[in-house]
Amino acid sequence: MTRNHIAKYLLAGAFAALTATAALASSHREAPMIADDPLADNVDLYAFRSPDASNTITIIATYVPLQLPQGGPNYYSFGENIRYEIHIDNDATKPGDEIVYRFTFNRTNEDPSTFFNIRLGKQNLKTTYTLERSIDGGASFQVIVQNGIVPPPNIGPRSIESGAGLGTTYANLMNNAITTTTSGEKVFCGTTDDPFFVDLGGIFDLGDAPRQNGTPRDGLACFNVSAIAIQVPIATLLKTGAPATPTTILDPDYVIGVWASASRQQIRTLSANANPVYSGPWVQVSRLGMPLTNEAVIPVGQKDYWNALTPYDELSDNTLDGYFYNPELALYMDDDLFGGAVPAFSPLRIQRNALQAFDFGNGKDGLYALKGSPAVAGTALDDAVFGTLLLPGPGQPRSVDLWPIFHTGVPNFPPYQLATGKNGNPLAAGKPFINNFLPNGGDMLRLNMAVPATGRQDPAFSPLGIVQAAVLGLTDPAYNQSTAIQFIPNMDGFPNGRRLEDDVTRIELQAVGGVALAAIGLWYDDYTAGSPNPVTQDLLDVLTFTTGVESNDVAFTASFPYLAMPQSGTGACGGSIVTATSEVFQGGNGIGLSQKPVLMKNYPNPFSTQTTFEFKVNLPTNISVRIFDMQGKYVATAYNGFQQAGTFTYTWNTGDLRPGFYIANLYDGNGSLLQSGKLVKPE
Repeated sequence: MTRNHIAKYLLAGAFAALTATAALASSHREAPMIADDPLADNVDLYAFRSPDASNTITIIATYVPLQLPQGGPNYYSFGENIRYEIHIDNDATKPGDEIVYRFTFNRTNEDPSTFFNIRLGKQNLKTTYTLERSIDGGASFQVIVQNGIVPPPNIGPRSIESGAGLGTTYANLMNNAITTTTSGEKVFCGTTDDPFFVDLGGIFDLGDAPRQNGTPRDGLACFNVSAIAIQVPIATLLKTGAPATPTTILDPDYVIGVWASASRQQIRTLSANANPVYSGPWVQVSRLGMPLTNEAVIPVGQKDYWNALTPYDELSDNTLDGYFYNPELALYMDDDLFGGAVPAFSPLRIQRNALQAFDFGNGKDGLYALKGSPAVAGTALDDAVFGTLLLPGPGQPRSVDLWPIFHTGVPNFPPYQLATGKNGNPLAAGKPFINNFLPNGGDMLRLNMAVPATGRQDPAFSPLGIVQAAVLGLTDPAYNQSTAIQFIPNMDGFPNGRRLEDDVTRIELQAVGGVALAAIGLWYDDYTAGSPNPVTQDLLDVLTFTTGVESNDVAFTASFPYLAMPQSGTGACGGSIVTATSEVFQGGNGIGLSQKPVLMKNYPNPFSTQTTFEFKVNLPTNISVRIFDMQGKYVATAYNGFQQAGTFTYTWNTGDLRPGFYIANLYDGNGSLLQSGKLVKPE
């Protein structure tokens, strides 16, 4: 098919009617073997230009998934005998890492005589770390942090804040754990709230997200992870010979690839009388680059194999390539295949007849019919430009969009430019908006460090990342009147790196649904050739698709490490709140014990402005209910008076009682403690 043949499908207009309505997972236990080794499980990876320190890049790798805040007595921590590594590739001419940060951890017991994790200022399983850096691809390492501090788990207020514990605040513990390396990086290692948000239950119930017969749920709310965060000057990450100042905001010399891994020694020897002994060469057991690759692209039977590979191994191993060229998820976005079996994905329909010419369904040819034709001459799909990298063969339709998004990065080269200025020809030059091309490795997070950070308070900030940047670039008069390079808000978002706020599950599902093809001018099937408006219902459906979970359960912070404090074992995520009191002495015959003179319960609990106490008085007596905070300090008297035998209620107006957790103690007329209960006043 020639360029002239394409021209008959000219597109008049460009998204004029499209508004920002689109503004309205990552690998947790993603492979069978690593699910049995949670301490080495690489959960998530983030890389973004620091919003409050623009000359730096923040990289966050999380490990040890699905940590219960109340998970004592052995709380979660980084493992010993594991190498946790963050890898940086900054030079497309050289396969392999240029920079490696290696973290190893050590745990000690300060008071082995107690079963508590924290007591009287001492910690058991107290964790410290050593950080080494290599700038020669892992050939040699230099220690840049020794005995780095890892905060203890956020057990609860008595362990952290009281004099019986550490006598401080958890915010202080986190802040004091931030350190600066001898080479200038800023580092934090510790437990945090899991920053990822996704309806895990819905997604893995055969793609039921958004749930068709239920309410979406953040499956990671109230769970913690072990996070490694490092803030690195951009100058440190630049390849040799790169200019100190970028030539443009899409400077190819400023592209880096980031991936993370965990490795163990090959042999573990168990003994009945000693700790295990580790020996042999180090073996990679977990890795992560692009979120959801191993979780939702690689099939179950290949997941362990994928975890053992490095991104550079993928260059010579094409075993897994087909899962990107023909992704399983696309089968459920195609009404000719299994789209009807997954109703939650009904808004996501890939192009089977884009411009009435191109079929991107699984097993079809996509743009391959143009191979070697004048239509692709001089574009990224031309063999003379990038070889067969992006148009390798027939029957591999998603080599032109999903493959670069996940596996090579996207070059600032036609056709990978917004449809603005293309005059209906998707292969023509358009408006540049992304360049994170780094084709010397496989699955990595690719980030162009020259792109400015979008302010988190900017009204244009969106968790849709590059998708929203494309919408703005095509619809906003500030950007769609020119094909010049401009900073468009969210150009620094996923998949150009990954910010904490980016809704990567939604973005990747939209990508599988062909949104990137549409952005460059390969419109959906319901577009009519010659129509002045390519904003069709199919396109709007994809852009407005949501899984129902669009943000983290708690807010991120404004400064490094940007992560939220870990959930507390006694806080709102510390387990279900029990509100009822079992009346085991009812009738005086329960288990042969004497009857209590008074029994008490209260409702509602948690409460806002008032709660009602219900008393069952078995013997006439004076009753008092006194309120104490979790440190044992007296707060108020909720009730005090004489009562005859019987049942009565009293409503306590809590007034200016501050939100928090409290203890209600019930006393008789002699001052004897009869019963205690927990009260909860939420924020």
